[in-house]
Amino acid sequence: MAQHKSAEKRIRQTKRRTEVNRVRTSRMRSAVKDTETAVASGDKAAAQASLRLSEPEMMKAVRKGLIKKNTVSRKISRLAKRIKAL
Repeated sequence: MAQHKSAEKRIRQTKRRTEVNRVRTSRMRSAVKDTETAVASGDKAAAQASLRLSEPEMMKAVRKGLIKKNTVSRKISRLAKRIKAL
């Protein structure tokens, strides 16, 4: 267990940041899953609309440091490619 005030504070901060990051990650994954579901259904218009909603969520995760920029760019590119193929 932590013995110093600063260590106790870090434990409190880490706990809070973990909860916030978990929520942000979940929102991003849900948005991507919605887009993938729309692509799987074959409805191009719905898939494009879903991608327009999920892309900002993914970029927000980048800004908050949850995921790397190249990873998000790759995911967006692959989703867009699948939508274009519909």
